[in-house]
Amino acid sequence: MQMEGTVFTPSLEGMKHVKSESGVILTKPFLEVCKHILPVLEKFGSAMSIVKTDIGGNITRLEKKYASDPTKYEQLHSMVKLEVAIKLAPDRKKFMEIISGSGDIDADIEKFYSTFSPLLAENHKFLASVGMDDLKAS
Repeated sequence: MQMEGTVFTPSLEGMKHVKSESGVILTKPFLEVCKHILPVLEKFGSAMSIVKTDIGGNITRLEKKYASDPTKYEQLHSMVKLEVAIKLAPDRKKFMEIISGSGDIDADIEKFYSTFSPLLAENHKFLASVGMDDLKAS
């Protein structure tokens, strides 16, 4: 049986219901749309299996959190405000302290950039030479 539309059709249909009348993103419909992305990833085969598993796991975790208190977590942003990622992310100063160690972080960042950029450029040049520098559809 052939499905109507493309692999994106279910997501596009679901997105019509993601926002409330007042324009707030609703958690449950948003997560439903996210679930529709998983079959899209399946179309790419095993190369995307890790990404699919990661996204699927995140969706499941958020669905469980939503189910624990649907009223409290009705709005997606209220759930995100309370998530681990936001609470654990350090501010810039703390982040710089963490990665600095005992060295000169600014000098090392500059050195990394100046050393790594040519490698990226070389990779880009190679990809261009074999016609793979741009994965957009022609």
